[in-house]
Amino acid sequence: SEIAISGFFHFGTECTFSAAHALETEPAIQNADMIFAVGGGKAVDTAKLVALDLNKPFFTFPTIASNCAACTSIGVFYNADDTFKDYFYPSRCPEHTFLNTKIIAEAPESLLWAGIGDALSKECEVELASRGEKLDHTTLLGTQLAHPCTDPLVQYGKAAMEQCRANTPGYELEQVALCIVISTGVVSNLTVDPGQAYYYNSSLAHCVYYGATLVPASGGRHLHGEIVSFGVLTLLTYDGQLEQRDRIMRFNRSIGLPVTLAEIELTEADLQTVADKAATVLEWTKAPYPVTKEAFMQAMRDADAAGRALLAAEK
Repeated sequence: SEIAISGFFHFGTECTFSAAHALETEPAIQNADMIFAVGGGKAVDTAKLVALDLNKPFFTFPTIASNCAACTSIGVFYNADDTFKDYFYPSRCPEHTFLNTKIIAEAPESLLWAGIGDALSKECEVELASRGEKLDHTTLLGTQLAHPCTDPLVQYGKAAMEQCRANTPGYELEQVALCIVISTGVVSNLTVDPGQAYYYNSSLAHCVYYGATLVPASGGRHLHGEIVSFGVLTLLTYDGQLEQRDRIMRFNRSIGLPVTLAEIELTEADLQTVADKAATVLEWTKAPYPVTKEAFMQAMRDADAAGRALLAAEK
């Protein structure tokens, strides 16, 4: 084609507003006709802000299947120390997302593993956040499209992990990558209003993650989706969906995702810190009933107890 790459720029180490603004000063980026966002979620989200600020079309090329950033009109921004800062809502989605499963298969398997853990939250969080709400066409469509976001992961997740481990793409890896990047991304676009008129995209599972970012041993050493996967168990416990919780817990166990607090290096002494932070984020209010710190901590304890019982039964 006649397209020429005018420059390659690394986004940095964190998706921060300052990193994006620094890229915006690069002449090659200022003079480019379009932006190619290549990499993981933090690289892609940084490029989204650059493209919007410079009013340029952008295309995404996810190199890992660990999140849905590549097709969403949402960005998650952090502080330089990797703690959560704020959401960013671009006025448009990427022009196109190029998903190559050969590249996904050759990426570290831990990132696909964490992507599965993150995507497991989509159906249960959207269902909880939207329950009892008056939904219009867009949000109703989004909530319905959330339902197929769990079963492909449970059905194909283990085989997809094996294919990634062997660096060989197959049908199962394709289905899981499409679920992580595309299915959950489309749902996100349909369940979030940039003007904050509604937000049904996430709920208590991500509260566990945002709280854990304040515990260095947990948030500093464990992947986003890894922690969120335990958050899913917490949400389902809090909401009394114990049969579904136990189903997801067995799946988690089959691919090594956490089923106990110890696996994400959280202790009883950390739960208050997690709950205090969780209570400050938007997701805390996205439930059909008031959420309390005490009940939230108890849900984490109860999910942990169920996970420890599962581990004990395997011995």
